Amino acid sequence: MKIVADENMPYVEELFAEFGQIEFVNGRTLTAEQVKDADVLLVRSVTKVNQALIDQATKLIFVGSATIGTDHIDVDYLQQRGIEFSNAPGCNATAVGEFAFIALLELAKRLGTQLKGKIVGIVGAGNTGTAAAKCFEAYGLQVLLCDPIKQAEGDSRLFVALDELIAKADVVSLHVPITKVGPHKTWYLFDGARLNTLKPNTWLINCCRGEVIDNHALIKMKQARNDIKVILDVWEGEPNPIADLVPLVEFATPHIAGYSLEGKARGTFMLYQTLCRILQQQATKSLVDLLPPFEFQQSLNTASLDESHLLKMCRLVFDLRDDDALFRQSFHTSAGFDLLRKQHTHRREFSALAVNSCIDNAFSASSDCIKMLWSLGYSQ
Repeated sequence: MKIVADENMPYVEELFAEFGQIEFVNGRTLTAEQVKDADVLLVRSVTKVNQALIDQATKLIFVGSATIGTDHIDVDYLQQRGIEFSNAPGCNATAVGEFAFIALLELAKRLGTQLKGKIVGIVGAGNTGTAAAKCFEAYGLQVLLCDPIKQAEGDSRLFVALDELIAKADVVSLHVPITKVGPHKTWYLFDGARLNTLKPNTWLINCCRGEVIDNHALIKMKQARNDIKVILDVWEGEPNPIADLVPLVEFATPHIAGYSLEGKARGTFMLYQTLCRILQQQATKSLVDLLPPFEFQQSLNTASLDESHLLKMCRLVFDLRDDDALFRQSFHTSAGFDLLRKQHTHRREFSALAVNSCIDNAFSASSDCIKMLWSLGYSQ
């Protein structure tokens, strides 16, 4: 069996070597010639899997995408060919939720203010939006959800209309898939007109898909309204962000919101499980076995965990400032953008770090602080 896999997908060797020969490829420049004799194709969101790519791949039995979205996959064509397909919904939801939370703590620190007390509006209440809401609610923030599709499906959570969310929220966090047609299309959901309805001093963060925001309109809005603070992990036209936009953004990263070691491993592992099912083989590998142990535990020695201390805790697993600095140095070329993503291997999730209160210490953290950290996802 021949397995063609994106060279930037982690843990492929560890999980798939037992099935046959693995050939690693550049997912962004993958050609039909490279996949024509493949039995299995493993990709990320940078690869467009369509008829043009796999028409000659007559042996292909499985296409796996280690992503949440499927907009890069011609699912209908795969069904016509009888080729099994699986993505990895939810694999990096925790990472994206934690990214949004950490990024907003960093922004508050930079601006000399507090995230505490702000109303957070989450647009898109799927896996990543729900994970973000979990973090914000664990920190005691009021969260507004907008998702007309989930609402129509009978989701029991309380939803508000997008215009109401924008009118009330101090922070707007975007977590929608990209859709170009239909009553709820998200392509340019935040166009120039909608961007200009943001209330004064709003913080806007996008870590879903770049084209959810009209980036040219965002430039014009930012040039006129410096009160709006923007954090972008995703960009229109990736891997070539609009150069004029980057200096206007408070924190900028190369589409790595979901790039925790846990999220990456989880995505590849879900595809491994699917192939095991297709081949009717017992899964012999474990997700836990793939991840390195975290270096240390953390004992809290402060009676109250203020926002500054909380940010320091978050930086133990992920320091966003490093990625922001690297991005600003290297985003100018598509090779630089992709290299930053490829080399992003250092980030962990909150669960990698266990926290506890020092026993018999007058300055040990209160039980409420510890419970808040556990609710955020830190281990016990």
